[in-house]
Amino acid sequence: MIDHAHDLDAVREATDRLLSATGKLDDAALAEPSRLPGWSRGHVVAHLSRNADALVNVLQGRPMYADSETRDRDIERDAPRPKAEQLADLTESAARFVEAASGPADWSRTVTLRNGVTDSASRIPFRRRIEVELHHVDLGIGYELEDLPDEFVTREIGFLAERFGGHPDVVSTGVADDKGRTWTTGGGAEGGPVAVRGTAPELLGWLCGRRDGSALTVEGGPLPALPPL
Repeated sequence: MIDHAHDLDAVREATDRLLSATGKLDDAALAEPSRLPGWSRGHVVAHLSRNADALVNVLQGRPMYADSETRDRDIERDAPRPKAEQLADLTESAARFVEAASGPADWSRTVTLRNGVTDSASRIPFRRRIEVELHHVDLGIGYELEDLPDEFVTREIGFLAERFGGHPDVVSTGVADDKGRTWTTGGGAEGGPVAVRGTAPELLGWLCGRRDGSALTVEGGPLPALPPL
């Protein structure tokens, strides 16, 4: 069962880590490339601010973004701002999200995200946590997949395994980490089954497109190529 209150507490903790780390950067460091192709660190921070506001829209029954062009334009607009403005925006937008997610609500209701994707309202805090944790790693400032809380890593592996489950381009795939935890994914493409094994951070890196999977052990065929998130 999803515990949205627990996830909201975890969002606060992850946001505090992000703000503390970002606060140590200067304007020049924010302008440097992130690990995401074509994005500076400023783009990543701007995206996180706008994502917080977008998820407030979702919780309050509005479209997540006006459209994809507006989303992209807002990130490009905000990316070059100086550190003080970026941090203030990130802090204030995060607070708006926490406020919107803290009130009484029907957490079992279905909400709509980008591109018509639907989910339970109760999973929105976890979705925000995903954004904060993984994009903190994307900044390339010393916070790595291995630094993520283990509870988060295993839940996100399960979340992504579910997302790719039955995908028409992914063969049936069994996933196992070095602690004996297992997941299944794919199954919509011919071939397999393939068994993929490794540490939980390496498995997460492959599933979320942050690592190439070269540190994983694969049996039954090549490492499945996963569609972009």
